[in-house]
This record gives sequence, structure tokens and C-alpha cells, in this order.
Amino acid sequence: MIILMNNGNNSTTGSSRARYLGLIGGLGVGATIHYYRELVKAHDARGSTPQLLIAHADMLRVLEHVRTGDSAGLARYLAEIVGRLHAGGAQLAAISAVTPHFCVSELCAMSPLPLVNLLGSLSEEIDARGIRRAALFGTRFTIETSLFGQLKGVQLVMPRPDEITLIHNTYLEVAQSGVGSDEHKSTLTALAHELRERDGVDAIILAGTDLALLFNAANTDFPHVECSRVHINAIMNALFENTDCA
Repeated sequence: MIILMNNGNNSTTGSSRARYLGLIGGLGVGATIHYYRELVKAHDARGSTPQLLIAHADMLRVLEHVRTGDSAGLARYLAEIVGRLHAGGAQLAAISAVTPHFCVSELCAMSPLPLVNLLGSLSEEIDARGIRRAALFGTRFTIETSLFGQLKGVQLVMPRPDEITLIHNTYLEVAQSGVGSDEHKSTLTALAHELRERDGVDAIILAGTDLALLFNAANTDFPHVECSRVHINAIMNALFENTDCA
């Protein structure tokens, strides 16, 4: 399914015009809504009307590719979706989720559109903030592969096996329902403080877009890096400055 989004309540007269973005969504629905909402806000701040296509991907199919380590198969599937976005007029593509980035190298090689790669921007953000020791919150695969071995210059502390299961299950509950509860938030907050006290981590990397349904700058009492915010900023830079992330 492809949905055309055009926020028509602000005039393009005298405003900056961005390139057309193709967003792979559905991973899950709440994360896609978060990206859409934040991208509209960011365009409004620049006095620009968003030009945006969203294609809905099958989250269970993506997770199965990830679970079996089939990065080539996932890249082919996502490239097909990017192809549909391209046919709809998109000039740039991005994935509104962290875990599917495990195939980003293969996807960039076959994608018919330039892809805004979250991982490169995330490494720059972590380095700029001087974070040297961190823990990941996200899916099991994201945690156990240390975010696919893509982050440089930071030591990633591995939570205990039962803690990984807790993080993974909590994340999937939020992703599949599209909403987060106070219980979800308090569970992960308590674990974040435990990791900081026990393992001395500088920050928690919120490596899952749906975690933005639980945490934001105003309600989070532990140092953190929100991957979706880093990614959205990179997307906006690419749209307006015609820069393509590696």
C-alpha cells in the first residue's frame, strides 16, 4: 500500500522546497506515524510543504528475514518497495525503523533511490556527544549484534540474557500495538538506571523507533540517544541540502 501525504495547510509561496521523500513504513504503525508527524513539524519549521510517499511494509516478513540473518533477502524485499516509491515520484528514500538497517549495505547497492542511512548519522551523533560506553534498547537482533557492528568509537555493553528478553518483548508489544503504556516506560526506565549503576554506561541508545512512543526529552530521566530523532534530522538535511547519506 502506498499513501500520498501532502500537508496542504501551509503555502509554498516564498518557502523552501524539499525533494520528494519516499518512506518505508509499517514497521510498526506507531513508528510510521511518529516519523510522519515529526517530518511535518520539521517542514513547517522551514516554511515548506512536505512532499511525501509512505509505503507499508510487512513487519512480520521483515522480522523473519532479520531472525534468520537473511540480509540479502530483506534487501531485495525493501528494494522492491523503494522501487514503488520511485515510480510514485520519490527522489530520496528512508526506512522508519532501526532493525531493518541490518541490510543497509546490500540495500544501498540495489536501491533505485538514494537512501538516508541512519547508522552513519548515529555514529556521528554519539561521537559528537562524547559517549564512550552505552547500552542498546531495541529488538533482540539489534542488541545481540551490537547494532550490526556498525557503530565505531563506542563500547556497547551487553545486557544480561534475561534483560535482553525483557527489552525485546517490551519493544515488540509497543511496536505491534502502536501504543506504549506507563508500565512499559517504567520497566525500561528501571532497567536503564540499573545498567548505568551496575555497568557504568554513559547513555542508553534508543535503537527502535517505537521507543519514541515511550520516551522524549521531557519525560526521560536518564542520558539517552533517540535514533529516530537523529534519523529525522539527517533526512531533513538530505531533503533540503541535496546530500545523500552513505
